[in-house]
Amino acid sequence: MSHTCTIGSISVGTAAPLALIAGPCVLEDGDTNQLVAATLRNTCADLGLSYIFKASFDKANRSSIHSARGPGLDAGLAELKRIKDEVGVPVTTDVHEPSQAAQAAEIVDLLQVPAFLCRQTDLLKACAETGRPVNVKKGQFMAPAEMRHVVTKLGEGGCTQIMLTERGTFFGYHRLVTDFIGLGDLMELGPPVCFDVTHSTQLPGGGDGVTAGRADRGPLLARAAVAAGVAAIFMECHPNPSQAKSDASTVQPLAAMPEILASLVAIRAATDRAQSLSAAGAAD
Repeated sequence: MSHTCTIGSISVGTAAPLALIAGPCVLEDGDTNQLVAATLRNTCADLGLSYIFKASFDKANRSSIHSARGPGLDAGLAELKRIKDEVGVPVTTDVHEPSQAAQAAEIVDLLQVPAFLCRQTDLLKACAETGRPVNVKKGQFMAPAEMRHVVTKLGEGGCTQIMLTERGTFFGYHRLVTDFIGLGDLMELGPPVCFDVTHSTQLPGGGDGVTAGRADRGPLLARAAVAAGVAAIFMECHPNPSQAKSDASTVQPLAAMPEILASLVAIRAATDRAQSLSAAGAAD
């Protein structure tokens, strides 16, 4: 099992630069998408991070049928292609049905399988057969060790470039917890592990027809996850979080991202130094 995942020209793994997967939760108007993508591209270039733009063309699991879902498959993929071409960054989006995988793979560099769908064999198989790298979010209802079955399904479908993402575990009603022992177990399965900061701060169903959250705790979780050794961070952001069309309670302010990311780079550098010193000591 490969300990790296190659996404276009980017290599994601513990021996590679820390990677950021980020964007608005759902695709918004073109100006907002462009602003987020270009700002994060420039910030990541300055800090030495790899960057992949993420936004959904459809949010199929909204709390209310009246919530904004996004532009849909065709318009959404066209917008992702525009961002990819004009901003010059790899892009990713989630797919919810097997029939969407091949069409999305024509545009995006990384297919994402949502947490609630991570056990869906037909969806995993369809994603694997596209030949694109696949990122699967661990279900909130699953133990980390159970994700080995997901890895096996993808491998048997022909996928060799796999990433797994931690996004919290159900802890009673309206609460997720991040289990760092479990995060370590997930990292031992083989594929590089990404930590989903913003969705880990959700309070599922805790709002009035919407998902509540603790966005204020996002930077704390991000720092802890990088210190734990993850290969990538997933963090949704928006120029004006209160106006975000999806997950307004958990997205980070775009203006705060440079400071947050700089702290993550410093933590990654410190842990790399500590590991080098430990290795040198063991060699002596």
